[in-house]
Amino acid sequence: MNKTQKVAWFNLVIVLLCFASNIQLGVEMFVLKRLPEGFGRSWGLLAFLLVEGIAIIFIRKKQSPAEPDSDERDELIKKRAGQISFVSVWLLLAAVILIAALILGEAGSIPVYLLTLIISGVFLTTLLIYSAAILVQYGWGRKGEKP
Repeated sequence: MNKTQKVAWFNLVIVLLCFASNIQLGVEMFVLKRLPEGFGRSWGLLAFLLVEGIAIIFIRKKQSPAEPDSDERDELIKKRAGQISFVSVWLLLAAVILIAALILGEAGSIPVYLLTLIISGVFLTTLLIYSAAILVQYGWGRKGEKP
């Protein structure tokens, strides 16, 4: 597994942890109507720190000293994944606008804090799509060998 794949897996795990943590935070604040417990006791923070520590070691370690950081194929895969995620940004923003228009109607308004949550959600979803596009192009772990 090369560095591009390792970084894609790392991004995928971090984005999923962010989604899970945000869902937990949303349930506590908007459904249970209470503020979350202390920041240090949060399972999301502990999971994030664990993944971060493992990733520092895992991503930096090469399989062999002669392994390059990236080659032409890696750059092409990153370029295609970037194009896919660029298109997904516009589709996600269009979907958000359409959903907001259908829910709120013509005269409705959106609070400013909600716009921040929408933009961060679009960003996290775009990063998820980018990482998934990289992994799909690599064939979910295959290194390009022909079977």
